[in-house]
Amino acid sequence: MLYSTIVTASHAAGATRSRTAKVATVAAVISAAAEDEVGIVVSHLSGVLPQRRLGVGWRTLGSLPEPASTSSLSVVDVDDRLSELAAATGAGSVGRRRAALNALMARATTDEQDFLRALITGNLRQGALDGVMLQAVAVAYDLPESAVRRAVMLSGTVAPVAQAARAGGLPAVEAVELVVGRPVRPMLASSATTVTDALGDTGREVLVDGKLDGIRLQAHRRDGEVSLFTRSLDDITDRLPEVVEAVTDLPGGDLVVDGEAIVLRSDGRPEPFQVTGARTASSADVAALRASAPVTTYLFDVLHADGRTLLDEPAVTRHEVLSSIAPHLLVPRIVTADPQEAQAFFADLVSGGHEGVVVKSVSGRYAAGRRGKEWVKVKPVHTLDLVVLAVERGSGRRRGTLSNIHLGARDPEHGGFVMLGKTFKGMTDAMLAWQTERFAQLATDDDGWVVTVRPEQVVEIAVDGLQRSSRYPGGVALRFARVVRYRDDKTAEEADTIETVRRLGS
Repeated sequence: MLYSTIVTASHAAGATRSRTAKVATVAAVISAAAEDEVGIVVSHLSGVLPQRRLGVGWRTLGSLPEPASTSSLSVVDVDDRLSELAAATGAGSVGRRRAALNALMARATTDEQDFLRALITGNLRQGALDGVMLQAVAVAYDLPESAVRRAVMLSGTVAPVAQAARAGGLPAVEAVELVVGRPVRPMLASSATTVTDALGDTGREVLVDGKLDGIRLQAHRRDGEVSLFTRSLDDITDRLPEVVEAVTDLPGGDLVVDGEAIVLRSDGRPEPFQVTGARTASSADVAALRASAPVTTYLFDVLHADGRTLLDEPAVTRHEVLSSIAPHLLVPRIVTADPQEAQAFFADLVSGGHEGVVVKSVSGRYAAGRRGKEWVKVKPVHTLDLVVLAVERGSGRRRGTLSNIHLGARDPEHGGFVMLGKTFKGMTDAMLAWQTERFAQLATDDDGWVVTVRPEQVVEIAVDGLQRSSRYPGGVALRFARVVRYRDDKTAEEADTIETVRRLGS
């Protein structure tokens, strides 16, 4: 299969808002792929590199050979060259990576170069990600979507499931099982604005877990050896020795548990997220980091224990098993049917510096994928009135619009505004159309990608909190910022100040 087939399908998927059309487009390419191609096709259309990291950054990708005039690259050609890039280590590796990259890009057309650049940098945004890809694999091989979804949860990525489907159909997909040592896709939570909304009106008991602002971890213990995986399934075992020790010391044999690692202050309050995040950012100086910022291990679920896979057991059963194995590591948790008790638990956790709670159905099974009603997270909502300082041109489906906005807080002491981050989250199509016209009117500079604007437009932004940042001059950045609405009733002089923003994180 020519690599241009993937690129064309990506463009087609990105050009439509119809999920059905996206699925059909991607499924057609998957079904046409040969057995040695299907895993690559699925990975690349998902925006995922099978090689994970190539050691190639934006600077290297900024200077590429002239593109080819015609398509000649095959899917396997591209994968071979990317594997060559990933394998280049040690002395002279920079030169070898550059040579391999140039050899690949010299054979790529303009569209193929653009696609590969986005794929390598993790910026592929064509709308054929995860949910669409799961459906497309099911359609391509005429499989129940539920079977594909479960197999993907157990195998971690879509590609091996597509390969199994291509080779053996439904029996091969249904044969995918949990393997201790191979990370499982984590179960995710939907959101509610209040604890009462999360509980619903059933009057039934629920598990209410503290939501901690740490690093989500999945720990596997196989034959006494412990491996730690992040939410994105990266192996960080060597970076958190205290978690390894905590899991090693648990009773029993083979084990898979889901939890959180977090750095706490001496008073029990959490350190800012970056302190915890620094523990997983590098494997260098682990001993020094452990001494200065030891992490505390919390567990909130168990997926496998002593030869028994527990994914299909109700949450209350998994709770009982986990409580018997690791009561000292159990996340703050209550079991209740009383909304007032749950609300008080929520308020106590938030006052202690934690993010909120996750309300869990006692009958729920462990399932990755869609954010359903089995787990519902509740966090305080913080809003800020900020000023738009610049806006980036959209790509993919948003091509032709001004999309990602740069946000600033007012700085009365020094004058002007302090940038805090960017976002395109929460924008409706109508909002995109409006802001494209609005910011074109306010433009003062345009480098072809970022349009600088007069700092006049106020926008209400919802955030989950702040994080320390050396990237922005104010020393802080917004976490999970999303647009609520534009404020034409406020002037820039009425926007929130940088001190107001900083108090949010105190």
